[in-house]
Amino acid sequence: MIDNQNNGEEYIGRLKPLAAAVIFVIAILIARVGYLQIYDGEYYAHMADGNRIRIIPSMAPRGTFYDRNGQLLVTNRPGFSVSLLPLTEPIKPEVVERISKLLNVPIEEIQQKISVHSGFDPIRIRPDVTQDIVTIIEEQKDLYPGVVIEVQPIRNYYLKQEGAHTFGYVSEISDAELETKKEEGYKSGDIIGKFGLERVYDKLIRGENGGEQVEVDVSGKPVQILGKKEPKPGYDLILTIDRDLQVAAEKAVDDMLAQLSCNAAAAVVLDPQTGEVLALVSRPAFDPNLFAHGISTKDWNAINDNPYHPMDNKAITGEYPPGSTFKIVTGVAALASGKVDPYETIFDGGTHWLVPKGNAGGEALGWIDFHTALSHSDNVYFYECGNRLGVDLLESYAKMFGLGSVTGIDLPYESPGLVEWKEYKWDVYHDEFYLSEVMDAAIGQGFNLVTPLQAAMVMSEIAANGKRYKPHLVKQIVTQDKEIVKDFQPELVGELQVEPWVIELVQSGLNDVTKNGTAARNFVGFPYEIAGKTGTAENSQGIDHGWFVGYGPFDNPSITVAVIVEQGGFGASSAVPIGRQIMEAAFALKIQRGEMAAPEKK
Repeated sequence: MIDNQNNGEEYIGRLKPLAAAVIFVIAILIARVGYLQIYDGEYYAHMADGNRIRIIPSMAPRGTFYDRNGQLLVTNRPGFSVSLLPLTEPIKPEVVERISKLLNVPIEEIQQKISVHSGFDPIRIRPDVTQDIVTIIEEQKDLYPGVVIEVQPIRNYYLKQEGAHTFGYVSEISDAELETKKEEGYKSGDIIGKFGLERVYDKLIRGENGGEQVEVDVSGKPVQILGKKEPKPGYDLILTIDRDLQVAAEKAVDDMLAQLSCNAAAAVVLDPQTGEVLALVSRPAFDPNLFAHGISTKDWNAINDNPYHPMDNKAITGEYPPGSTFKIVTGVAALASGKVDPYETIFDGGTHWLVPKGNAGGEALGWIDFHTALSHSDNVYFYECGNRLGVDLLESYAKMFGLGSVTGIDLPYESPGLVEWKEYKWDVYHDEFYLSEVMDAAIGQGFNLVTPLQAAMVMSEIAANGKRYKPHLVKQIVTQDKEIVKDFQPELVGELQVEPWVIELVQSGLNDVTKNGTAARNFVGFPYEIAGKTGTAENSQGIDHGWFVGYGPFDNPSITVAVIVEQGGFGASSAVPIGRQIMEAAFALKIQRGEMAAPEKK
């Protein structure tokens, strides 16, 4: 009995620590539960809601583009997009295979989009599908779990290829773009501006996406909508472009290209007093609507394989020898620097006496002054101007006109041209710059390169008595209710540092170009006084390029035009007719709108 009693007491003694430990653990658990209920209860309730509540975004419509007169240029239309929405579980492989066949989208492409996806945003597989596709998915929902049809705004470019290089296009954000833009709020599947104004003003016109807060059951099917945030449309752009003039300019270019059997050209129309771009043409072009609804391989190959590069905006990226249009710069330089007296006569015997370079066709004009040389585009006279100026002085005046630098137009990928000819030759060829090359530069040949926009800017500076305004395409940024967010005023960015009489002499010579000079035949019967300059730029790859720059009316300029026709031959026969048609259309529209008086009948 004694032993049993001792054993029991010993057993009880061992249980006491264990019981204490159990009680301690239970107390901790109770305390923890209380802590979670009292202090973190709201947090875990939110986590629980997260398991049954999903945010399904809806895309904001991009802002509308209007022309300067309120005409529609770019807007949106409703479209259906097929997306994947993995609410509770990953999309099954057999569903991916079915949707791949239905939409003709490679499985690898769909899987790649799924792999980079995070969160609960829809994975957009194909935008702007046909009603047939929508019907199949809706009627066979059991075969397509996790596949949804979204109603999305699809970009609609009214003029199709007309104005394409100005307006640009939109498409789904790429992986590379997403890497750089993720911190700015961009997400996989976003539609962004890729080119043109769509790219430059993307943040302002893309708007703010909305969405629905949806409760789902355990299978991921929506049960009810708990809340909704309407998407906020992007800001609208009111452009400087004149839609009617843009269409007229495009037609003039297309008609001449067809007549000459040429394939590429560019045209720029500016207001020289403000820098506003009234029309901008580049050929060949493309239809941006193809990108808005997902471009097909066939359409992409047709664009990409075109040897004349439809995606290039030749008006601002094309760099060409300016030909005789550069004689405007050389003339200003020679007169302003005193290297040439305006009334001095220089002998043109067909070739220059120092270097055997001459006029086209061996023409010889004899003793001529500045006015005659400019109006008849005499090479020998301007060779001598180059000889007297030298490369350094000629380069400095070209830079004074703004050449060799981008103009700052609100479009991407602008080229600067080339006026640092001596430095360029040394860097590339490790050779000195010779007199013959200075002469070439003086008449717009050799290493001399400008864009059509720069050529238009040079002519605008002469038209505006030496003032250079920054070219721009947007007049105003406004809300949907037309409240002004930003108003763009003319921006003076430079001025020719020369005496007024120098510009007046150049203006007079350019006016005579259209009366008695190289463009006179083309402007017979034109109702307004015009200033102009033709040019033919040597082309090592084939037929020469044709140039024309002009402005008018002469006494009160409101239009500047620059035209180049690649491999068009003489400017007088290729580019000048386009320039005349553009000017005719511009003045007719101004008269129609009461912006200028009709010409007096002669």
